Amino acid sequence: MSVLTAAAATTVALSAQMSAHAAPAPKKEDVKAQVDQLNTEQEQAAERYNGAKERSEQLRKQADQLQDQVARGQDQMTHLQAGLAEVAGEQYRTGGIDPTVQLMLTSDPSSYLQQAASVQQATSSQTDALKSLQDQQRRLDQQKTEAAAVLASLDETTKDLNQSKADVNKKLQEATTLLNSLSAADRASITQGDGRASRDSVRVDLSTLPQAGGYAGVAVAMAMSKQGSPYHWSSVGPNQFDCSGLMVWAYRQANVSLPRTSQEQGNVGTRVPSLAEAQPGDLVIYGSDRHHVGMYIGDGMVVHAPHTGDVVKVMKADAMPINTIRRV
Repeated sequence: MSVLTAAAATTVALSAQMSAHAAPAPKKEDVKAQVDQLNTEQEQAAERYNGAKERSEQLRKQADQLQDQVARGQDQMTHLQAGLAEVAGEQYRTGGIDPTVQLMLTSDPSSYLQQAASVQQATSSQTDALKSLQDQQRRLDQQKTEAAAVLASLDETTKDLNQSKADVNKKLQEATTLLNSLSAADRASITQGDGRASRDSVRVDLSTLPQAGGYAGVAVAMAMSKQGSPYHWSSVGPNQFDCSGLMVWAYRQANVSLPRTSQEQGNVGTRVPSLAEAQPGDLVIYGSDRHHVGMYIGDGMVVHAPHTGDVVKVMKADAMPINTIRRV
């Protein structure tokens, strides 16, 4: 009995010790900060993905064009080679005797001069054909080299594409795991309106906004019409968007083409010196790496697609560090 009693006591003591050292429940504030950081990193990876996807599409088109040129060039080479092979065969059949000597030995000397002129012309044509063959060979080699380089770049870009996609999914999974560590109430508090404070939605009376004209006005109206649409990385509408995708879609409705990524959008048009000089339709680029973008709508506010789990909405334009403002 004493042995059993001692064992039971030991078990109780160990259980108490383990409970004392158990990891404390995560605090909502700590999880929120980590999720915010993961969402930022996810956006960065998503914009890298967008850029790699755009480069991949461009390189694929370029590779297709070059390969088509190579195929046509090869056909021309084959044609030229066939012509020269025919000439070589004729020379073999005549014993390889110089055409001029053959004419001298002809049984019809009266046609010598006429035939000599023809032979000279034929020889000149052969020379031209050989030169064309050499030129075509050089062009074909160059096209093959260019095609190989483009295909190599496409391969590297595809690797970047896959890695960025993996990074996005990894960050999303980590954020989901963190959120699931919270109680349902705390999780809802973060995901339904208490997300990144810097990106909280701002209530705005649309009637008080300055009215923009021209294509900028169309873009603002289109972007604002998508409030409430879900964020989805790599999407350009019409029902879900990422940050740069919303800009692309809105301006496309005004027949204006924008580059795909927030980094590239940070170089379009002309630079606006300060937020005080911003006009509706201007692109406000955020972060030192330009990983986020919103569209200025007036009254110190932008419309934007924040991050996974959120929707298109309005925030204060200076709620995040501004990198540059661009007028399209």
